Amino acid sequence: MANVQLEFQASAGEADPQSRPLLVLGQLHNLHRLPWAQLRGKLQPRVTEEVWQSALGTLNPNPTDSCPLYLNYATVAALPSRVSRHNSPSAAQFITRLVRNCLPGGVNRCIVMVCERSEVFASACALARAFPLFTHRSSASRRTEKKTVTVEFFLVGQNNGPIEVATLKCLASATEGVRLAARIVDTPCNEMNTDNFLEEIKKVGKDLGITPTIIRDEELKERGFGGIYGVGKAALHPPALAVLSHTPDGATQTIAWVGKGIVYDTGGLSIKGKTTMPGMKRDCGGAAAILGAFKATVKQGFKDNLHAVFCLAENAVGPRATRPDDIHVLYSGKTVEINNTDAEGRLILADGVAYACKDLGADIILDMATLTGAQGIATGKYHAAVLTNNEEWEKACVKAGRNCGDLVHPLVYCPELHFSEFTSAVADMKNSVADRDNTPSSCAGLFIASHIGFDWPGVWVHIDIAAPVHAGERATGYGVALLLSLFGGASEDPLLNMVSPLGCDGDSPTEDMERDSKRRRLV
Repeated sequence: MANVQLEFQASAGEADPQSRPLLVLGQLHNLHRLPWAQLRGKLQPRVTEEVWQSALGTLNPNPTDSCPLYLNYATVAALPSRVSRHNSPSAAQFITRLVRNCLPGGVNRCIVMVCERSEVFASACALARAFPLFTHRSSASRRTEKKTVTVEFFLVGQNNGPIEVATLKCLASATEGVRLAARIVDTPCNEMNTDNFLEEIKKVGKDLGITPTIIRDEELKERGFGGIYGVGKAALHPPALAVLSHTPDGATQTIAWVGKGIVYDTGGLSIKGKTTMPGMKRDCGGAAAILGAFKATVKQGFKDNLHAVFCLAENAVGPRATRPDDIHVLYSGKTVEINNTDAEGRLILADGVAYACKDLGADIILDMATLTGAQGIATGKYHAAVLTNNEEWEKACVKAGRNCGDLVHPLVYCPELHFSEFTSAVADMKNSVADRDNTPSSCAGLFIASHIGFDWPGVWVHIDIAAPVHAGERATGYGVALLLSLFGGASEDPLLNMVSPLGCDGDSPTEDMERDSKRRRLV
């Protein structure tokens, strides 16, 4: 599916399913609300209304179900009829699975997605995850034809009018960001090293008219970035801190997204085993998500200052590698005794958030990282973990996750009980906990927060995406949709405003100017 072009259209037009295979997808009660007149031109002459109604009658989703309508050219698939309170109403994970399993083959295909308007954004991002861009299969290189999947939404329920052109543009930007992030995460380190990741950042910057700020190699050491430099100094390709900045006129606040970009994690001298090291190309998932989200956010218009901070390094083994017992001075000025070189992500993020605070003057700092294996135990494969110093933002992250399909669940935030896990006799702190049975995912996040200070008056949010960054052996592009939704209240795009948990929905034009600063303060 690497050469698939995804197109969103208000109407996909009519076609014989034998020439353009079709998948109709939605919750069963929504499929029953889809008029035959809307489908006739996409199914005839192969499928009659009687066959369509008969197929709907056979569907019994538990949690999903599907039924072929005509050989392997047309299929109808049903999503779960109900979801729990910790799931997205869109049933996004099931959309991706059904598209992978049920979409007929072909060069030119069509998906009709039947849902409510509030579920359009999450459904589109879920569809994008089914079409990864990266592959090195030799058979793929021999295929030169481009494949197209056209997506048409049929809206049911309230506000079920036609899809606007602006909405289609937003869906294209968001899904492009999701697929970009997934491609970077899927690409192995012999290609996606720090040099090439910087090229990806420069390419996005060029598309947006932004020149990135880049601090590399020995300059990191000279300027005090002991975390990033210490982690990446042993690698052939040197570490870097890169920043893309969007600074529009009239901004009322400054937001920084800080991404963990470990292009490969051997564990360093505290080396991983042969079963735990494969897959560590995905340790750049946080930085990849922030790159994809930044591109989509700026393209759709963003009213406030937004900085994307990328902390890039390869945690390699070599003569220059950091040793356990080494002490590093991080950008915050605090000293860290290394007791586990495989706890490296927090070191580079500590430098990143300190830079965002000291040099960028951020009011809101969000860091995103594949930080701890314990995250998958704490919140599972599908829900990222959120740790924050602000209760409103904790609630907002959970709601944004349900709105966009990138699910989130809170971790315990209690530094007065947990930060003592990092006590060191010779430095300000160690980099790994004394007791690995004491909420290690929370503790790892607290390590990052300590470098801006637990009394810092701004909003700090930490998202650990170690498990949901991939599904099986494929990247998901997790985090792009979450960031677009969470910060959608400061966007100029109506769809992102709608899915944001922090905006003021339904403001009349006369109220906009009066409430604009409140809306753009996000909370």
